[in-house]
Amino acid sequence: MTRQRKAALVGFARAAAITAVFNTVVAVAILPFVDNSLGGLLLTSHLIGYTILFLVYPVLRLKLRPLWRWLSTAAALTLGAVLGTVLVVIAKGYDLDKMFADPSHLRVLTSTIVLALVAGTVALAVLATRARIARADAELMRSEADRQRLARKHAEAELKVVRAQIEPHFLFNTLANLSFLIKEDPQLALAMLENLIDYLQAAVPRIRGETSTLRNELAMASAYVSILQIRMGDRLRAIFDVPPEHLAIAFPPMMLITLVENAIKHGLNELAEGGTITVTSSRDEQRLRLCVADSGVGFPGAHADLRGGVGLVNIEERLAAMYGAQGRLTLSANSPRGTVATIEIPIEGTADA
Repeated sequence: MTRQRKAALVGFARAAAITAVFNTVVAVAILPFVDNSLGGLLLTSHLIGYTILFLVYPVLRLKLRPLWRWLSTAAALTLGAVLGTVLVVIAKGYDLDKMFADPSHLRVLTSTIVLALVAGTVALAVLATRARIARADAELMRSEADRQRLARKHAEAELKVVRAQIEPHFLFNTLANLSFLIKEDPQLALAMLENLIDYLQAAVPRIRGETSTLRNELAMASAYVSILQIRMGDRLRAIFDVPPEHLAIAFPPMMLITLVENAIKHGLNELAEGGTITVTSSRDEQRLRLCVADSGVGFPGAHADLRGGVGLVNIEERLAAMYGAQGRLTLSANSPRGTVATIEIPIEGTADA
């Protein structure tokens, strides 16, 4: 049995249960006003009620325009009331011809049909209200499931980012360079050690936090670049041009350094002469744009499909989890060569830390 069919059967079972309760309530309610037994009223109420249900329920499940749905439901309700009344007459052993020929009996049949229409309309209103509530509950559950799914993706993406950024080979290479420089150039070794300390001081708190500031992310990226400049020499040049008034804006941790690392690894390292990385920012009233541009190999190079990289994919996943459609990462060609990676996020205040 398919999930859709099972859901339909469960929905019909619920409607049948509600109809049973409603039929019983109607029979008991009209008992003091008619010359009939409770058993006879229950038979009448249930026969008419379930006849209406069997005719109306399939119509309600059809995907129709509002006007056609209303007309179809009204037709099914009317047919159910008439057919249900006829079934009552047959079930009680009355002669249909005599019932329709006798004016007094015909008035009773007409009154029964009118009462069935009124009761059926009320029952449909109850079922429609419950259906709206059920749809609202289902939508709420779907929204909660989506939220939990995005939260899991967010957590997984952050874990991957941590693994991608605090890479063992980066630390090992830096320590190996330190070991060499201590013997050959102690002053340069001290500068590299200070930059490594700055990098770790900036990076470790950001790993566990969901929010940071542009100031903190720039500090970490600057320390990271300073370490690599000692290793790469003149092959790596960096420009950080971020207005001071942008520094306190809240910014997701570990994203800027991912773009910087990506630009160096896939852009500048491919060129013997290296190149320049430029970090800039701009904003309007509602959005912040942070750009990391490099003068490396760019899109025509061997790493044209930069979106396949784990770091960039993680950024996209985290932006979607944190900001939905308002957060995005775009890649474009730099001039005269290289790549520009841009993160756009809504400005949500400041988060000085």
